[in-house]
Amino acid sequence: MIRYVLIRLLRAFVTILAVLTFAFIVLRMSGDPAQVMLGPDVPEESLRAFRVAWGLDQPLWVQYLAYMKSIFTGDFGVSMRDKASAIQLVVERIPATLQLTIPALLLKLVIGIPAGVYAALHRQSVIDRGVIFGAILGFTIPSFVMGLLLVLIFSITLGLLPSGGQDTWQHGILPTLTMSIGGIGILARFSRSAMIEVMSQPFIRTASAKGLKWNDVVWTHALPNAAVPIVTIVGFMVGSLIAGAVVVESIFSWPGIGRLLVVSVTNRDLAVVQCILLVIAAAMVISNLVVDLLYGWLDPRLRSQSGH
Repeated sequence: MIRYVLIRLLRAFVTILAVLTFAFIVLRMSGDPAQVMLGPDVPEESLRAFRVAWGLDQPLWVQYLAYMKSIFTGDFGVSMRDKASAIQLVVERIPATLQLTIPALLLKLVIGIPAGVYAALHRQSVIDRGVIFGAILGFTIPSFVMGLLLVLIFSITLGLLPSGGQDTWQHGILPTLTMSIGGIGILARFSRSAMIEVMSQPFIRTASAKGLKWNDVVWTHALPNAAVPIVTIVGFMVGSLIAGAVVVESIFSWPGIGRLLVVSVTNRDLAVVQCILLVIAAAMVISNLVVDLLYGWLDPRLRSQSGH
């Protein structure tokens, strides 16, 4: 088990390093921060002074080594726009993002998994067909389209909920729904498929033949074996929640790190963008690491394959 964990930790470290390297190169190839920050009509002397002040006049490999050295020493850089610590700006926005992502995740789990399991246990019923239709509709509509539809219905047409901002708890309803509807559909489909596959296995028929109650067969034998593929998709959702907040926070003017990322990319605020991408990559890698560890716990056979 120790070797299994160490291999996963090494893979997590390599993944984060690869993401940071890719982001560093792409950001510096996508435009000149000096031109964006100072404007197109600024004299060349001012642009040159800006590049020197922020180390942008150095060769790319020198900038990369300096960036990696600062990351490993806990220095995440300073915002070119706000002249403040990049990590501080990001940390200040995390609570707002969590106000959306945590309720959205809970809605996905509380609604998606039970709906899928119930549909699997009542195949070909009206409820099963309804779950399938709702799931397909939910995860095929892009989040930005879903957000605009919810605003059109509940804010503009009915006037029940605000269309943007963060002033009251009601402002969080529409963005939370926007982030959760697609995930509910995906979880429902995966849960249904996993349960149908498990329920067709011989050990389920054997358990039923032994005289076990139906509820015991489902809860003791079926659900634990269906948990592995469900854990996979849940782990992916947890890791992608912050990344998914980028679109939703922009639509609803929600002051989280997703909206900060859009503003920082527009302004070529390199340190802030790199810091946010590090947070997103870390969240996804950590969630996948937890999923791997849960795999080893749910199915001990996987631990013997950890070296392959």
